[in-house]
Amino acid sequence: MSSMWSHRRDVSPETSRLLVARAHEEFVGGNPQDRRLADVRALVRDSWGRSLSQQVGAEALPLLALTGEELEEYRRAHPLAGVRDMIRSLLLPGTVEDAGVVVAVGDASGRLLWVDGDRQIRSLTGEMGFVAGADWSEGSVGTSAPGTALALEHSVQIVGAEHFNRFVQPWSCTAAPVRDPETGRIVGVIDVTGGTEVITPQAQLLVDATARAVEGELLVTRLRERQERKRSGRRSTPPTAPARTTLRVLGLERAALDVEGPAGASTVALGQRHAEILLMLTQHRSGLSAERLAELVYGDPAAVDTLRPEMVRLRKALTKAGSAVTLASRPYRLEPGMESDAHRVLSLVDRGAHRVALAAFTGDVLTDSVAPGVEEFRDLVRTTLRDALLAEANADVLLAYADTAVGADDLEVLRLALELLPPRSPKRTALVARIERLG
Repeated sequence: MSSMWSHRRDVSPETSRLLVARAHEEFVGGNPQDRRLADVRALVRDSWGRSLSQQVGAEALPLLALTGEELEEYRRAHPLAGVRDMIRSLLLPGTVEDAGVVVAVGDASGRLLWVDGDRQIRSLTGEMGFVAGADWSEGSVGTSAPGTALALEHSVQIVGAEHFNRFVQPWSCTAAPVRDPETGRIVGVIDVTGGTEVITPQAQLLVDATARAVEGELLVTRLRERQERKRSGRRSTPPTAPARTTLRVLGLERAALDVEGPAGASTVALGQRHAEILLMLTQHRSGLSAERLAELVYGDPAAVDTLRPEMVRLRKALTKAGSAVTLASRPYRLEPGMESDAHRVLSLVDRGAHRVALAAFTGDVLTDSVAPGVEEFRDLVRTTLRDALLAEANADVLLAYADTAVGADDLEVLRLALELLPPRSPKRTALVARIERLG
């Protein structure tokens, strides 16, 4: 572990931790007046109250608010993009992959933009959705250092059982907001997550100092840019928020297109053929020839004359929906790229966020489609998720997968879950009976 995080202090004894955990159970169970809440810090009690008032579940998984190209584009334009290396050098010196902690940088809404640090801890925290693009505001996951620091507008430390979300309670964290050096408006948050070493007084001082150093660097950079523009005679133009289009194909009888832009948000239902075409072009971002697209959609590369009228109608449908995505040709492609909910699941699996991936997997891809390309992609999503769960997930996640339509009869998953369950788990009896029925 890096020497930076080796400063330790006496932490609350196990009995105190249990009191906080029991107070949490009483609070989320509807007993906010329980006497054990006196053992919980006022800062934490207030945050639990805000979490409950926003209807956050005690086992709620964070929303994946940004993915793929949209995440990359947003990160490039964010004010903290230019200081990421500074944050890493201050909080993760030496070998970053073995630092013993994870450092996250988020925006003013609590969406994580970068998550760096110890490889093993990133893998473990990824299980609870602590990944780039996830929403860690209080309104999404309840009490946590990043979300609560943003809510209170000052640095905070959250210890283990103080987290509102049960999945997060094995961890502790310290976070501090970052402000615009001129307006004072919060532009982001810096968080350090790990064990008890991240909740020492020294850790809080260091995270606060890092936030202040970042603010100073933002001001210096801004002044330099102004001087450069003044010398060159250029004027700055305020950035505009990019439009966002998402294709939803999981678990739906009819696919949908979600469009968000300056004028607001809307959802448009898609016909199956248009959904199949969009999904194939989303899967093949560099584009497809007319023959290859016809083969993937119709199963016949010679069906180009059938495909072309559909492409004309699809262009009109995208325009009518208000999407900023256009359909280009030679080869056929989407400009800019479009995200799909199925690709988000694959992205989450790739980042180790298996619980969130499973929650996002609401069903198979375009279940009624017999298009060859769709059938292949449907199998890819299902197999990728299943293999990841078998390789790395725990019993509860496997059982949750077994409760889905695609995992209900999966004996291998059920048997592995049985192996992983504790010997005295009350779930074992029903699980054994289920395996015997299927076997």
